[in-house]
Order: sequence, then C-alpha cells, then structure tokens
Amino acid sequence: MNDDKRQKTALFRYGILAPLLSGVTEDALSNQAFFRDAANKIYTTPRGADTTISAVTLERWYYSYRKHGFDGLMPKKRNDNGTSRKLDADMAEQIKYLKGEYPRLPATIIHQKLLENGTAKRGEVSLSTVTRYINQLKLETDRIAHSEMRRYERSHANEVWYGDSSTGVHLNVDGKKHRVWIIALIDDASRMITGIDVFFNDNYINVMSVLKSAISRYGKPKILTLDNGSPYRNHQMNLLAGRVGFVLNYNPPYTPVGKAKVERWFKTMKQQWMSGLNMSDYASLDELRQSLLEYVKRYNQSLHSSLDNRCPMDRFFEDGPLIKRLSEEQLEQSFLLQIERRVSADNVITIDNKEYEVDYRYSKQRIVLRYSPDMREVFLVNRHTGELEPIRLLNKQDNAHIKRHKVSLTGGTHA
Repeated sequence: MNDDKRQKTALFRYGILAPLLSGVTEDALSNQAFFRDAANKIYTTPRGADTTISAVTLERWYYSYRKHGFDGLMPKKRNDNGTSRKLDADMAEQIKYLKGEYPRLPATIIHQKLLENGTAKRGEVSLSTVTRYINQLKLETDRIAHSEMRRYERSHANEVWYGDSSTGVHLNVDGKKHRVWIIALIDDASRMITGIDVFFNDNYINVMSVLKSAISRYGKPKILTLDNGSPYRNHQMNLLAGRVGFVLNYNPPYTPVGKAKVERWFKTMKQQWMSGLNMSDYASLDELRQSLLEYVKRYNQSLHSSLDNRCPMDRFFEDGPLIKRLSEEQLEQSFLLQIERRVSADNVITIDNKEYEVDYRYSKQRIVLRYSPDMREVFLVNRHTGELEPIRLLNKQDNAHIKRHKVSLTGGTHA
C-alpha cells in the first residue's frame, strides 16, 4: 500500500471516530456506547466497498489516535514490503540462482523446475508470483548497476575485450532456413573488432574459435568481459583463461550496460551491414562470412569520432609494444578442451560417442584427456610428467588380427 492509500485509509478511520474525538457526542454517551453504536452502521471504504467495523477495532483505532495522533490511524507498512509472501527463502534462492546461471531462462521454465524438484507444490505458487519475483530481481539489479555505472575507457589496447553474440538473419541452405549467430569481440580502448565469425549455433566451441583467431592475430587481453550465458560461462572457458593468462569477468544478469560497447557495435553493424543484405544472394555460411569480414575490415579502418578521428586499427597498434602474443605451440595447447574419463577393462574410453583406445597400463583408471574441438587430435595427459600422449580411435578389425600371448595351464606361454 502506497502513502496516498494509507493516508486515505487514515482519513476514513478519522471520519468515523471524529464525533468522539472532537467532543460532538453527548457527554452522557460513554466511549463504549459510542463504539457499540458505530459498529452497527455501514461504511463505504476508500475502495468503494460497503463494510461494517467491529467495536473492538474502533476502540483500537481510538486509542491509537490518542497515543500517536493522525499517524496512528495510518496502516503500518509491511516489514516484507517488496517481497512475495508466497515464496519462502528456499524458493527465492533457487529462482535467484537459476536466473544468475541462466539469464535467458524464462519464468515458465523456472516455475516448472520448482514443481519438478519438489520445492513448490502444484497450486501453491503461481507462475505470476514467480514472474513478479524475477521482475523484482531485475529492478534491484538495474538499480545497483545504474548507481555504480560510470563512463570509462581503458588507457591501452588489450586491457579489456568485450564479447557477445547476436542474431538477426536467417540463411536458406538446402531448402531449410537456419538462424545465423554472429559472435564478436571488441577492444575497449581502440573500439577495434578483434574477432568475429558467423555460425549456426551459439555455443562455447564457437566462442573459443573466435577467441583463438583473435588472440592469434592481436595478442591476448588482460580482461575478457562476457555475458552470463552458457556459451561463455563454463568449465572449459575457465581452463582456457588460466592457460592463456587472462581474467574472466562476467556481467551480472540484466546489466547489458556492462558491455555497452559491443552492444552498441552490434547495433551499428545491423544498421550499416545487415539492413542492406539480400539473403537470397547467399547460398552458404562461407559466403555470408566473407561479406561480414569485408564490412568489419572497413569498420576497423574508418575514422571514429570517439577516437579523435582516428580509425580503430590505428589506435590499436599505437600500443603495439604492449601486445603480448602466444607462440603457435602455446596457442594450440591452450585451446585444447579437457575432460576426465574412466578407462574400461578393455582399455577403451568414449568422447562424444566415439571410442578411443589407450595403453593397457591405464585400465580401470580415471584419466585426463585433452582434445581439439574438431576431434582431430586427442591426447592423454601423463599424470607423472604432464606430457600429452596421442591416442587413436578404436579399430576393432585391426585388433582382431593382433597376436596375443596365451597363458598355458602348465605355466608356459605360446602364441
């Protein structure tokens, strides 16, 4: 209830008690008699509803007025104002966690998850209650973001990169329409696009592909600021940051201002490049990629007003001595993915439904594997030396012709 409604309620209550408070009633009429008489009347509330009020309630209002004055007649503010009384602490914490880890998850799915895991019973918490709480979280985050937001610019190239993905066009391939995702990286100090590519999927494999190309050409950033989505926030990205040597920074949910420069660049790209596309002119993703790369090249070489009429590329390479590059070997090893697997009794492990054969020494043990995203190279990490040992796909036909030593019951062996 806002202050205006609270004040109208207090005026309504005062209007009922006014004869007693102002001494208009007869002297012989006691307070209790007034309360009993007033309780038999019908009143119209500020909301327009007809109601009766008990003598006990009227007496409480009267003494509250005598003690606190007019303010004593105003309804008290709720201690839990701004929060849902239907959501307990566990439900609220789960909703907050889900929105933090998966910012794009809709309220309908979150509501369903609360029901499926038994946190909420069907009919106990409605979808609208969950939606209101999510909107409240968004408002709270926005207030924090805007209170802390300051316009800034880093002093040197590669101090901070921003990364994000966007969509907006569909490509017809073999008679089927496919959504196209654009993943881009922009340098804070120079506004130069350091990495960009087009894909049919928005996932961490494609994000790492863009990042690898960017670091190969322009060196590594000190800080990489990304969205909270699953393509960006995952174990593989954390490992990559540790190996390459940059800090991962994730924007809080609902705060696109944290990466405003890449968001603004996407808007410019859509106005200048995407709006002029005739998608029927492109028969493949490679053709669309070539068009985008030509646009990005023009952008990086165009004068920019916020850079004192310098182009992003010139501004970036002004800091050339500060650029830290990786060797080819460092780059390739850093971008290998990593997983753990348990080796079967017959020395086989599985990655993405593909079977690989490892040395018999690792039978029934857990091992660490590293592999290229395209699965062309798969390595076993030697637990003692840390060296990468290549392994190969399982070939059952070849194994059928390998001679094995048989153990004789008499203790000898023969082929």
